[in-house]
Amino acid sequence: MSEPRAPATLPDRRELLAAFARFQSPLLGRSLWQLASTFGPYLAVTAAMYGVALLSTWAALLLALPAGGLVVRIFIIQHDCGHGAFFRSRAANDWLGRACSVVTMTPYGNWRRQHAGHHAVWNNLDRRSGGADIYSTCLTVAEYARLPALRQRLYRLVRHPLIAHLLLPPLVFMVLYRLPFDTPPTWRRERASVLLTNAALLTLFAGLVWLAGLGPMLIVQVSTMTVASVIGVWVFSVQHRFEDVLWSHQESWSAATAALLGSSYLQLPGVLRWFTGNIGFHHIHHLVPRVPNYRLADCHRAFAAHGGGGVTLTLRQALASPAYVLWDEAKGRMVRFADLMPARSMPVTT
Repeated sequence: MSEPRAPATLPDRRELLAAFARFQSPLLGRSLWQLASTFGPYLAVTAAMYGVALLSTWAALLLALPAGGLVVRIFIIQHDCGHGAFFRSRAANDWLGRACSVVTMTPYGNWRRQHAGHHAVWNNLDRRSGGADIYSTCLTVAEYARLPALRQRLYRLVRHPLIAHLLLPPLVFMVLYRLPFDTPPTWRRERASVLLTNAALLTLFAGLVWLAGLGPMLIVQVSTMTVASVIGVWVFSVQHRFEDVLWSHQESWSAATAALLGSSYLQLPGVLRWFTGNIGFHHIHHLVPRVPNYRLADCHRAFAAHGGGGVTLTLRQALASPAYVLWDEAKGRMVRFADLMPARSMPVTT
């Protein structure tokens, strides 16, 4: 892993917001072009999947790879709308976000409010969810050690990369997001957004079954969302939970430090950067959340010229990051379960 690199004197976040204010303005032409260049290919690939699903299930499943990548890109547009970053108009952001939610299966209003909470407390040891969120938070080594043996085994099982990053993501997006299971009863609008999204999905799927049949609809929708959810969850997770990430207690936590050292700059090849909507510049996103995704790279370059720093992850490092699941307060870094195992004694030879 690369060593955290931060400026000797970190500027106040308000100064950073002022310095990068010019990047926070959405550009209507670029927003509209991104919509066309994302939804156009998505609709074309999806139509092709339905076209070949009756002839070859395997051909349809191969097309799920680009279709799922395009759903990730649509999710980033929805994400920008939630931050009020895609259009200048709040109403335009909200209506587009709701439209995207029918593709991403993510209730816009409910997700937006919960995501705002994430931005308020990320990597703060005193304001965690107690380990319930397995992708952006964790337990400390000491907390894990105090768990009963059965709960330790369950904690390890759920966070095994095959379960956490392959089996659970489709379940989260296609099943759990259909229920306001973690939404407080007082969040009436947010709970309503879950129900309205479900109604829209039910109408859409019923229409697709009528047009193409149940089998093709399931093949196309389930395979596309499986690919999208696995990619999306992995990208989000590795930018918050990697070996050199910084967790802080409330007294030493600050938004600027948490952005630079509590999230990462994930270096991705150009094609993956396009499909993930530049969200690899996650340190910039946390510094200045209202920067549209298509301006994050420019803001990153300006920040580097400003003397900015942070933690850079290569693709290879990011692929290894899901193994880092516990925060070691003594070492000041994330560790793997394997790091907790006592070293085996070497046999004595004569």
